[in-house]
Amino acid sequence: MADASPTTTAEKPANSRGRVIFASLIGTSIEFYDFYIYATAAVLVFPALFFPAENETAQLLSSLATFGVAFVARPIGSILFGHFGDRIGRKTTLVASLLTMGIATVLIGCLPTALTPGWEIAAPALLALMRFCQGLGLGGEWSGAALLATENAPAGKRAIYGTFPQLGAPIGFILANTIFIAITYTLTPEQFQQFGWRIPFLLSAILVAVGLYVRLKLIETPAFTKVVERNEVVKVPLGRVFKHNWVQLIQGTLIMFATYVLFYLMTTFTLTFGTRAATEEQAAAAAEAAGQPFNPDTFVPGLGFQRIDFLWLLIIGVVFFGIFTLVAGPLAERFGRKWMLAGVSALIVVFGLLWVPLFGSGFVGIMLALILGFTLMGLTFGPMAAFLPELFPANVRYTGSALAYNLSSVIGAAPASFVAVALWGAAGGSPLLVGLYLSAAAAITLVVLLVSKDTRDNDYVNTTSA
Repeated sequence: MADASPTTTAEKPANSRGRVIFASLIGTSIEFYDFYIYATAAVLVFPALFFPAENETAQLLSSLATFGVAFVARPIGSILFGHFGDRIGRKTTLVASLLTMGIATVLIGCLPTALTPGWEIAAPALLALMRFCQGLGLGGEWSGAALLATENAPAGKRAIYGTFPQLGAPIGFILANTIFIAITYTLTPEQFQQFGWRIPFLLSAILVAVGLYVRLKLIETPAFTKVVERNEVVKVPLGRVFKHNWVQLIQGTLIMFATYVLFYLMTTFTLTFGTRAATEEQAAAAAEAAGQPFNPDTFVPGLGFQRIDFLWLLIIGVVFFGIFTLVAGPLAERFGRKWMLAGVSALIVVFGLLWVPLFGSGFVGIMLALILGFTLMGLTFGPMAAFLPELFPANVRYTGSALAYNLSSVIGAAPASFVAVALWGAAGGSPLLVGLYLSAAAAITLVVLLVSKDTRDNDYVNTTSA
């Protein structure tokens, strides 16, 4: 009896289920909130505020280019935070990534614009720098949150637990855009352009404080604790990944590819497409109201929605994203990660081929397109927090999964909005080429999934190659 108590204590889970779920969920919700308020501002206000000397299309492309800077930073962040996540632990690294993202976001809300005399060059340069820092933080955030959830999960429930950090994406999106809508209702367009856009960035400070409070109360995950106990901490995790797990790194990068392309087409691109004037007359009137010149030679027609109306449509679509993120967990446990994701990827291929009839069918078709797209997004995004980490052994799991996730962002997310706008313009305002781009991305992911092994039954606490 004297030995019973210590044994029980040693086997007790380090973190309670509620603490694990809440800490992984709130952290990614805050991180994605920060990320999305930039995405929304990059379409709605940054073109005119930070790139005023260019025409409308060039303004938008310049703004989207700074949006893409974060995706270049994300692999660097995954290497930096992944190194420390595999060396000193998940908890401390998660706190550092949250601070990096949060401070950069608040500082964006304090920046002068290029309309301020003397800041014509410095303002967009500082905006790009802060965006780079956002990318660094998010590069380390996702993998740490995924490991926090899955390394504390009971047997047979890793994919289910893994959906909770994934749920932070739709929650962050809804929170960010709800705040933008509230500001739009409260302020005049002139006030929103002058100072209202700063409010969501400054409010991030409150959210970061809450996230830090929760994460500082965490205890290290059982899997990393065992790595330390076995003296199997790797001195250079990145080197080990490239030497022993490069195949899994390539697989993970391409498995995530379609998910990234789908998400940024459904959010950033559709917001651009949906709120662009449908006729030259509407575009000319909008330019005149904003005090900007209108060039009919560069005009590309969109769907003609008011900004606030289309944001509501996106929020409705993202509700389906959240619901089917949770649905994806049990499906991935039942059918395995590989076959569940392969089926969803095939459906995304079909969805891309339907963009012209859906977006060309009026309000009902547009709403159906958003619901279908975000439903597929939830189904493909939900299992990733389990699937990608399961590809790698415990002592390099933070680095491996973070690098795969964020390398995919470079080839999938970073160019998605920019390429989509270019394809949209090349097609004269038709979404045909954009839909084909999505289908091609999904086809690549589908092929990689079909030649990969399922990871559902992998030993999650070992340090051998997956």
